[in-house]
Amino acid sequence: MTHKPGIVITGASGRMGQMLIKTVLESDQATLAGAVEREGHAWAGRDVGEAMGGAPVGVTVTTDALEAFSKAQAVIDFTSPEATLNFSKLAAQARAVHVIGTTGMSDEQISQLEPASRHAVIVRAGNMSLGVNLLVQLTKKVAAALDEDFDIEVIEAHHHHKVDAPSGTALMLGEAAAEGRGVKLEDVRDSGRDGITGARKRGDIGFTAIRGGDIVGEHDVLFAAAGERIVLRHLASDRAIFARGALKAALWGQGKEPGQYDMVDVLGL
Repeated sequence: MTHKPGIVITGASGRMGQMLIKTVLESDQATLAGAVEREGHAWAGRDVGEAMGGAPVGVTVTTDALEAFSKAQAVIDFTSPEATLNFSKLAAQARAVHVIGTTGMSDEQISQLEPASRHAVIVRAGNMSLGVNLLVQLTKKVAAALDEDFDIEVIEAHHHHKVDAPSGTALMLGEAAAEGRGVKLEDVRDSGRDGITGARKRGDIGFTAIRGGDIVGEHDVLFAAAGERIVLRHLASDRAIFARGALKAALWGQGKEPGQYDMVDVLGL
C-alpha cells in the first residue's frame, strides 16, 4: 500500500481508544489523522499524545467529528450505540470506512446503519480478533453436527467495568450456534436465569455472564449431553488483539464498495 490511510479514533480517552491510538501510531501502514472526544471533555484541545501521558504526536483531540472524518480515510469506533449511530452518518458524509467495535447495539439500532452503508463501507463486529472469528465458525459447524440432545451454553467473562451483557462476542457465538441449528437466536435464547426457573428447555441456547477484576475477555461455548461435553474456548489476555483486528479492518475497507461487512469478510473466512 503506497498511500497510508489516515485513521480517526473516536472515544480517544477510553481504554480501547487509547489502545487503538497506540496501535495506529506504531503501524507502518496507516497514520493517525484525528482523535475525537465528546463536548466538554478534559482532553479536548490537547495533543492526544500528551493527554495519554507521553510525548506530543501532532494530533489535537477535537469534539468536531465531521471535521476530523473529512480529513481521513477511516474511522475506528468503540464507543456507545447512540454515539456510533451518529458517527455512522458523519462517516458516510465523509465517505470514510467506518469500523465499528461498539457492543450492546439493539437489532433496531443495527438496522439504522443501513442508510449510511449505501454511501460508505461499514465493518461491524462484536469482536475483531482472528481467534474469536475462527471460534464463531467452529461453533457454527459443531452446532450443525450435533442434535438437540446437546444443550448449548455460551459462558463469557469480562472486567468489572463492562456495562453490557451478554457481551457482543457471546451474542456472535450464540447467533453462530443458532445458525448451525437452523433456528433464530431470538426464539431459543435463554439468559438471566434467577430463582426457580424450571428445567432447561430442549433446544435453548443459554448465556452466562461473569464480571470481575480486569478480565480482558474469555468465551466458552459448551455443548453438554448425557455423559459427555464439548467445550470450545477463546481467552484474550491483551486488548491489543482487538485493536490490531480493527486496524486490519480499516485497511481492508479501502477501495471496497459501500456496504456492510464483518470480520469474516475481512479475514476471508
